[in-house]
Amino acid sequence: MISIIRNISDTLNVVVLSVYYYFEAFVLKFLCKPKDVTGEIVLVTGSASGLGRQIAVNFAHLGAVLILWDINEEGNKETAELTRKNGARAVYVYKCDVNRREEIYTVANQVKKEVGDVTILVNNAGILNRKTFTGLSDSVMERTINVNCEAHFWTCKAFLPAMIKSNHGHLVTIASAAGITGCNYLSDYSASKAACILFLECLAFEMWASGKTGIKTTIVCPYYMDTELTAGIKSARPFLLPILNVEHAGKKVVDAVLNEKSYLFIPSIVQLGFLKTFLPRKVKFLFAQYLGFFNDIDHFKG
Repeated sequence: MISIIRNISDTLNVVVLSVYYYFEAFVLKFLCKPKDVTGEIVLVTGSASGLGRQIAVNFAHLGAVLILWDINEEGNKETAELTRKNGARAVYVYKCDVNRREEIYTVANQVKKEVGDVTILVNNAGILNRKTFTGLSDSVMERTINVNCEAHFWTCKAFLPAMIKSNHGHLVTIASAAGITGCNYLSDYSASKAACILFLECLAFEMWASGKTGIKTTIVCPYYMDTELTAGIKSARPFLLPILNVEHAGKKVVDAVLNEKSYLFIPSIVQLGFLKTFLPRKVKFLFAQYLGFFNDIDHFKG
């Protein structure tokens, strides 16, 4: 009997608090100013081009200290120059192959000594292959998982402890719409993106449960963008799922961080992918085919 009463009480408490928190979130949406990132140390992986470059450029004029990680040294230097032109307080460029765990740890230690503790970590680096599952070699699959997912483990291992100590920081994962809904030819890519979504969700729960509410998380799930990574990909239904302008996407990501959004879906219709669990099998495949998930990347050149 006591157990039943406790369950009823807990359930009512959740219902009442949910209504209150919805109302609070609605009010704060209009009253709260975006957070100030002046002087924050922002590390962006995969910063040499594409979305990583645009994220860095958008942080630059906000007074942040930028740390740029990429294996492409020339591209990274170009990004650094762009961020300086956009008013970056300071820019530090490092060559880092996030496919290699020990290299991540080595460069992370170098960053801590030369710059300081990272307070905003943007895990953006990623790779994509157009292969059937049986056509993927073991080494290619391992590299996709390493870069797109496991690298997030090691960068967070390196920089999260300092955030926990100060109860201050922000972790950002650039995932993908393909991490919500699988796509033909993308078994390794979709799997890696789905894994990094749930990884950051788990970290968000850990931080909240341990009272470290000063550490925020943002999961970004964009559709395909006009970058070298996804060159040649066409959208079957551009009026629903347009190929994204990477400059616009970069601004949206930084805005989501400033407003401490837990999730960012670009375009917002992407979040409807979660409804697939309610669909009968044939209906799910019908929608997937209609939206182009079977053939969108037939002409992939990235």
